Amino acid sequence: MLNISTRQVSRGIPRLSRRLVTSKVVTFETKNSILEKYKKPEEIESPSQLAEDSSLPIIEQNLKTKPRLPTSKSPFLSDHSIENPDYEMSAWKQAIGQQFIKLFQIDMDKSRAGPVAGSIYFGECKRQGLYYPDEPLSDTAKFFYETLHLPQSFSQQFQISVLHYWMLSVRMRALPFKYGKNYQQKLVDRLFKDMELRMAQELNISSNRIIEGYLKEYHTQLLGSVLSYDEGLASDDITLASALWRNLFNGNPNVDIRHIEALLVYVRSQLYVLSKMTDREFGFGKFKFVPPNKNVKPLTKSQEQELIEKAKKEFQDNDLPSQRSVLSLDE
Repeated sequence: MLNISTRQVSRGIPRLSRRLVTSKVVTFETKNSILEKYKKPEEIESPSQLAEDSSLPIIEQNLKTKPRLPTSKSPFLSDHSIENPDYEMSAWKQAIGQQFIKLFQIDMDKSRAGPVAGSIYFGECKRQGLYYPDEPLSDTAKFFYETLHLPQSFSQQFQISVLHYWMLSVRMRALPFKYGKNYQQKLVDRLFKDMELRMAQELNISSNRIIEGYLKEYHTQLLGSVLSYDEGLASDDITLASALWRNLFNGNPNVDIRHIEALLVYVRSQLYVLSKMTDREFGFGKFKFVPPNKNVKPLTKSQEQELIEKAKKEFQDNDLPSQRSVLSLDE
């Protein structure tokens, strides 16, 4: 559906050199990282704590137009049973499938991109900013709409989803190129397909021409957001904070700077957790975003090694053809 160019970036680990598919070694120096200002792990505050510490008065953003609210609720992931991550084939279908995979030597790391990126990770991106009138908000949605005081609108939901898509794409781009690109494409395709369906079903937009116009605009926003976030990742926190202010806070001149700092800590924390996952764990859909009311503390070398050993133990009995993977368990 959409072709997103994949720039070669690292996982976002400070002072990390990683050889990617090209002949170059890409090095990112995370200058003035906000997580590094804390001398002791116990000093680290959660993003929610940081935002709530501010005592500045809240000036509501003037949207100029009233956001269109959903009038119905479409399925969270899909009404197609096979796209549901909890779907299980019958025993005889599984047996035939395993033999088919074994006979034709199917690359399961490539095939796995659809159900993992297009379902599990898509769901992770979507739920972070999801809201419906008269329904309670999730903890993460409360952080965005109540703590950071972002407006509840369809476009704001999209920007929150894009931010989480970008964080996942940073990790996807650290996978072997042919797999990382596939994961990215499956995720972004599913994101826009969902936007199209929700505009028709929830916002009652009946004109395909209008929906296509919105999709083109959202596509442009996604490309601009990814470019600005990549620039922040490759440079320093000031640049990344500026990108968050423009995209998430809509360039609001009255924004509380403490809220931008809280969101910056939230993003850096997610990237840190992603950087500590092995390729195979991530490729099998094991990552979940850390709630903003939780603290992410740096791991010691022994703790990192312990996590790797735990991952190896988890995957050691995966000997079915459909569970095959060439993705690393060592980094």
